[in-house]
Amino acid sequence: MNGNIAPRHFLSLLDLQPEELRALLRRAIELKSNQRELMLREPLKNRTLGMIFEKSSTRTRVSFETGMTQLGGHALFLSPRDTQLGRGETIEDSARVLSRMVDGIMIRTFEHEKLERFAACSSVPVINGLTDRLHPCQLLADMQTFFEHRGDIAGHRVTWIGDGNNMCHSYINAARLLDFELRIACPRGYEPDPTILDAAGNCCRIVHDPREASEGADLLVTDVWASMGQEQEQLQRRQDFEAYQVNDDLLALANQDALFMHCLPAHRGEEVSASVIDGHQSVVWDEAENRLHSQKALLELLMGG
Repeated sequence: MNGNIAPRHFLSLLDLQPEELRALLRRAIELKSNQRELMLREPLKNRTLGMIFEKSSTRTRVSFETGMTQLGGHALFLSPRDTQLGRGETIEDSARVLSRMVDGIMIRTFEHEKLERFAACSSVPVINGLTDRLHPCQLLADMQTFFEHRGDIAGHRVTWIGDGNNMCHSYINAARLLDFELRIACPRGYEPDPTILDAAGNCCRIVHDPREASEGADLLVTDVWASMGQEQEQLQRRQDFEAYQVNDDLLALANQDALFMHCLPAHRGEEVSASVIDGHQSVVWDEAENRLHSQKALLELLMGG
C-alpha cells in the first residue's frame, strides 16, 4: 500500500500517455513470451488485488486472478453478496476501508461515476474492469493482439461495427492515443457519446453504412448487439442491427489481410457469422488470451512499486 503517496488509477485508456501505452504493450508481449518459456518472476509477491464484481464476467475474473497468481500475488473475488456497496455503506467509505487492506482494486460495475467516486477515496490503485461507459482493459488486449500480428497500429484503418457502447468509446480513446483512423458503423440512434467522439478530433468518424465503413479496413471489430443490462431491448436491437452483421461479404470489403476481433462472448449468427469468427482472419482467441498478459503488464505498472 502507498501510504501518503497518491495512487495511480487506470479508469480510462487516457490515463496513459501514448508512449507509455506502447511501452505497456511491449511489456505485455514480453510477459507472454516469458510465461511460455517459464521465465517466471514474482514482482507482486505478497500483494493482494481486491476484485469487485457488480457485473459478472468469465474472462475478467480468470485473467486478473491468474495474472496475480503468475506475478506472485493473490486476487480476492468479491461478488455483490460479499460487499456493502449500495447496501447502506457509501461507496466512499467502502473505498477507504478496502484500500487499507489490499494493494489494488479492480472494479467491474455499471455506472462509470461509481468507479470515479470509489477511486477518489481509495489509497491504492483502482482499475476499471468495465463500466457502461468504458472498457479500457479489453483495449489493452486488442492492441497487444494487433501489435503481435501486424506491428504498430499507427496509420492503420480500424472499423468498429455495431453499438456505440463502452467498447466503441474505448476504441475512440485508443485511436487518439495510438494515431489510427477509426470508422464507426452504427445504426442511427446508437451513436457513441458525442463528448467522447468530439474530443478525438479528426481520427474518428461515423459512417452509418457498414459496407462503406469496411472498405480498406485493416481491422474489423464488433460486439454483441445487446449488452448486459439491455436484455429487454434485445428484440428491437436485433431488428435495428440486422444489416450490421460481420459476415464474409463485409469482411471481403476490407483489406485482404484484415484481422477480425470480438471481445467475447459472441452470439454466432447475430453480430458475427460463424464463418468469420472461426475463419483464418479471426484473432479472437489470441485476443482473449492477451487479456491475461496485458493486464499483468498493467498490474506490474500500477502495483509494482
